[in-house]
Amino acid sequence: MKIFIKFLIVLYVALPSNLTALEVGKWSFEKTDDYCYIGSLATDTDLQPGKKRGNYYILVYKNIGNPETVIQIEAGYNYKYPSDIIVDIDKGKYEFYTTEELPTAAWTDEDSKVIFAMKKGLKLKVMGESSRGTITNDTYTLNGFTAAYNRLKEEC
Repeated sequence: MKIFIKFLIVLYVALPSNLTALEVGKWSFEKTDDYCYIGSLATDTDLQPGKKRGNYYILVYKNIGNPETVIQIEAGYNYKYPSDIIVDIDKGKYEFYTTEELPTAAWTDEDSKVIFAMKKGLKLKVMGESSRGTITNDTYTLNGFTAAYNRLKEEC
């Protein structure tokens, strides 16, 4: 995973202008000269009224020509560090982690296993805790994920 840190920082900086491509409940595909990604905005969150947060979404991306894909979850806030971020896909649980360098993002060392579950699943739920102790549960649909993922693999 550490080989991607430089790439992650570039992607993290480049994405805010491209977030308009992401939609609630849909998996969007984007391609640049260097990388491609698919992503989606959450369909639901249990964030308490009055609490604020930035953009939160899931991305699956890869460098063009590289077969490895990476999952990145953006919380819209700084995750508590260290903490485990739990991703629940149709009752299968997967642990994600954050880093001090990018406290708003979470990754896993089991990308291929999680992607396999995402292709088979219907719903994905991210359970995280902010640095201020706020617990959030964000829900994403996996409808359309397999088609978007296949496009990612084919075009990159």
